Amino acid sequence: MTTSRADRLLNVLDLKQIEENLYLGENEPENGARIFGGQVLAQASMAAYRTVLDLDAHSIHAYFLRPGDTRKAVLYEVERIRDGRSFSTRRVVAIQSGQAIFNMDISFQAAEVGLEHSLSMPNVPLPGELQEDREVAKRLGGAKADPRLSAMAKLERPFELRSVFELGTPAWAEARAWNPVWVRFMAPVTEDVGPAQPISRSLLAYASDMGLVSTGYLPHQNEFDRSQLQMASLDHSLWIHRPVPMDQWLLFHKRTSSAQGARALVHADFFSSDGQLIASVTQEGLIRTTK
Repeated sequence: MTTSRADRLLNVLDLKQIEENLYLGENEPENGARIFGGQVLAQASMAAYRTVLDLDAHSIHAYFLRPGDTRKAVLYEVERIRDGRSFSTRRVVAIQSGQAIFNMDISFQAAEVGLEHSLSMPNVPLPGELQEDREVAKRLGGAKADPRLSAMAKLERPFELRSVFELGTPAWAEARAWNPVWVRFMAPVTEDVGPAQPISRSLLAYASDMGLVSTGYLPHQNEFDRSQLQMASLDHSLWIHRPVPMDQWLLFHKRTSSAQGARALVHADFFSSDGQLIASVTQEGLIRTTK
């Protein structure tokens, strides 16, 4: 019996503890030779969650230092920086072949009641009105047919994606600075008994790196093919504002504000289908022309 890509990701997030504060993670082979940054974000979050009790991650700040190799397991070393009455802080370093490939600071908070307000969700079509990206990409023929398409567009993913700008349409092909996409994890998410959401929030960290750097390419997609660019995540910040309904539809509203010096800055928000702001993301990525 074959397992889905979503189920395989859940297995990848089930880290092996090898010593106090040390955890070992296997890799998704589907993303090629280089480890997908979202996988490392998610596994590092899971490692940090193993060192706290009944707290939830609300803030993540990370740097991608070296490319990860999918052929080698990743060692996650957690440093317990601080434990307070309301907040706890952890630092996580991901290591391969004796070298740090990634480091992250993550803050946890006990549940509290306080003031509330929320940015309004953009007025975009709902997922039931949109086509599934993978099926559209397969019909179009993928990156070989249109070099503006991602080479990953036809592959099975742990998340279903439905782009507001349907792939291959004239609106999609225009140079633009924003890219709203509905996303939904393709397996049920069952948390252990307790108030915290380690799996859902780690999966959100994974999703928060999907297509973020390439959003910085969109204003230039009619100037350069993807094959002419080197793209990689450099640093990444994620703030989680509300409980995460990870196996329900979330609007991942991505937009870029700047590109200069072979770097692009991208921002994003996650909204629930009823319009609640769930999380916010900012990332700087490498976008270097190679031709």
